[in-house]
Parts: sequence; C-alpha cells; structure tokens
Amino acid sequence: MDAPATPSADRQDDTFELLIRLLKLGSFINAPMKEGVCDPSGISQIELKVLMALAGEGALAGHDLVEIMGVPAMNVSRALMTLRERGWIEDALDPDNRRRKPVRLSAAGEAAYAATLPAAQQVAADLLSGLTARQRRDFAALADKVIGNMTAWIRAHHEGVKLG
Repeated sequence: MDAPATPSADRQDDTFELLIRLLKLGSFINAPMKEGVCDPSGISQIELKVLMALAGEGALAGHDLVEIMGVPAMNVSRALMTLRERGWIEDALDPDNRRRKPVRLSAAGEAAYAATLPAAQQVAADLLSGLTARQRRDFAALADKVIGNMTAWIRAHHEGVKLG
C-alpha cells in the first residue's frame, strides 16, 4: 500500500508564492519612481503619493490619505507639512462635516503635480510596455481586487487608528 502523499517542505502554496511576487513588486517599484520621478522633481516618494492622491481624488483629510495609500499616519502628516510649506496644498472645507480637515492641491500644487507627469508617464511606459492592452486591463482589475482586500485587512486589523 502506498503512503499518502504529503507536500514536500520546499513546495509552497501558490498563494504564498504570489504574495512573495507582490512584495518584490512593491519593493522594486520604489527605485524607478524615486530615480525617475521623485529625485528630478525634488520630492519624496510619500509627497508624490500624496500629490497623486489629491490630484486623483480631490480634497482629502489626513486619515483618508492614510487609508488610500496604506502608509503610516506619521508619514502622511510629515508629507502634508512639507507640501503645505511649499504652498502645494491648502485647506478645503467639508460642508457635511465642519470638524473634518481636508486639504486639496493649490494652484502651485497642481502645477507641481503636472510637472511630475511626463517623468511618471515615462516610468509607466518603461515598466509596462511589454504588456498588451488586454494584459494591462487585466492587471489593473486584479490589482484593484487585491488592493480592496488589503484595505479590508488593514481596516479589520487597525480599527481606531487615526491621523494625529
């Protein structure tokens, strides 16, 4: 009688293997963005992410940025302080909640963001040019699904975490 098959120690679950690839992707994307976009623009990666979020979403409060970007509140707070000092963000009003403190891009912030676009578009072209249009759409849909799962995980594990 044959012994039941047992998974070998070196054979790993494909979900775990995919997690490893995501970790690599997250790590590797930093260099092209830093060298190709941030350094030439004189901004940090977190500042760029805040600019991108505000440009794409409109006025947001610090805690919104923390949730959207999945970065620590302290990092967002520092980036907001730096962007405010540069005159790239300004306070916005939330007519539904006067206690909420959203910020938006100022005219100077919109110009600064626009100045980063050619470099960011070049990084995108360099990194994704090998994919067909369908592969890019599929990748975007899968990324959105994984980001949704990540956001749900963060909410479930960090409820009550607020930007100070």
